[in-house]
Amino acid sequence: MTLHSIDDCVKLNNGVEMPSLGLGVFKMDDGQAVIDATTYAVNVGYRLIDTASIYNNEKGVGAAIKQCAIPREKLFITSKLWNDSQGYDLTLKAFEKTMSDLQLNYLDLYLIHWPLPKNNTYIATWKALETLYKEGRIRAIGVSNFEPEWIQNIINECDIVPMVNQVEFHPYFQQKELRDFCEANGVQIQAWAPLARGIIFEDETLIKLADKYGKSVAQFVIRWELQCKVATIPKSAQRERMVSNADVFDFEIDEQDIKAMEGLNRNMRIGPNPHEFYKVRL
Repeated sequence: MTLHSIDDCVKLNNGVEMPSLGLGVFKMDDGQAVIDATTYAVNVGYRLIDTASIYNNEKGVGAAIKQCAIPREKLFITSKLWNDSQGYDLTLKAFEKTMSDLQLNYLDLYLIHWPLPKNNTYIATWKALETLYKEGRIRAIGVSNFEPEWIQNIINECDIVPMVNQVEFHPYFQQKELRDFCEANGVQIQAWAPLARGIIFEDETLIKLADKYGKSVAQFVIRWELQCKVATIPKSAQRERMVSNADVFDFEIDEQDIKAMEGLNRNMRIGPNPHEFYKVRL
């Protein structure tokens, strides 16, 4: 992964290039709030916008995309299939609604939001994503919150290896085993909650490390994630913070400090455990 500017991309296992840094719009209200946030992001250089059907703001994201001056092919738009739409036919139906709400002709990346392993529907759901991918409706397909065993089941039973696995990843939850598995199988890790929803900002070790490089804790952590070959989508609705979060391409963390970061891992989730999460509504 080159780390020179916000334009840098990771190459997925099908050759599609995905921006290494993007904007997540989780819990942003639909309408003007998410329209403004998406517009700010595009104007300051972000090209990846990550939404989901359960966020209930795909319409606002779509409106912002139509209004912005950036050509559609320069943007990378991700959405995710929610739990109540798993299964082959329901997935196809849910995808059509997402596309209608986003007002797009194609999607850059579509993810299964949660595995729901006890329901045992993710294989049928994945086959629906394969159909949409083969039809050219989606440029890349992937999963979110999947453990190695579930990805391996997809590899064993389906035609296409997932291109992305979007998971919780931050200094307190580093998921080394999962990252190693995904790297070995050509699956790109992308981090949600990369700043642990702010709980890391008072960490003395992180403050000292960030100060060493003349950066904020957020900037240091985002840079660390990129150097760990993890794409990342920090959320912010504020233009100034978006600019700050993207100001991570003028320094490099040395190997000693990368190693020191391993000591911060607590195997501490701030989000749900995918083995247990079955909610239909957030």
